[in-house]
Amino acid sequence: MSDVFAFIEAEKTTHNVALLCRLLKVARSSFYAWLDGAKARSARKAADDALAHEITVLHLASKATYGVPRIHAGLRRLGHRVNRKRIERVMRERGISGVTRRRRKGLTRPAKRAVPAPDLIGRDFTASTPGMKLVGDITYIPTEKGWLYLATWLD
Repeated sequence: MSDVFAFIEAEKTTHNVALLCRLLKVARSSFYAWLDGAKARSARKAADDALAHEITVLHLASKATYGVPRIHAGLRRLGHRVNRKRIERVMRERGISGVTRRRRKGLTRPAKRAVPAPDLIGRDFTASTPGMKLVGDITYIPTEKGWLYLATWLD
């Protein structure tokens, strides 16, 4: 909508504002309200630019690792009272992002009441003939295309 109002602002010297608003199907009062808010928008943009400078300084000081929560805490420590959502918006608009740690997945853990499986071969891995004592294991390996499952068995 702001593009329409900017067009009316640019063309108001050659055409009547009422005619332009009627042709573009916008209310004339909306155009004048947009025109009155131009000063506030420019002040907000200047404040956002100053905030972006502070955010960039903190972000570079953290070796480009801090995200919104730590930047917000750092600005609070410096005495700036800024909403976290505003910091998030300014960082997103300027392409500043922190490093997200990958959460560790917990491995399978036995239940506390689980009874361990009995050792049927008694840790004696010698066999008289092949196929008498078999052992195996399964694991998974992360790859670029997803998880690769690896199963092995030994005779």
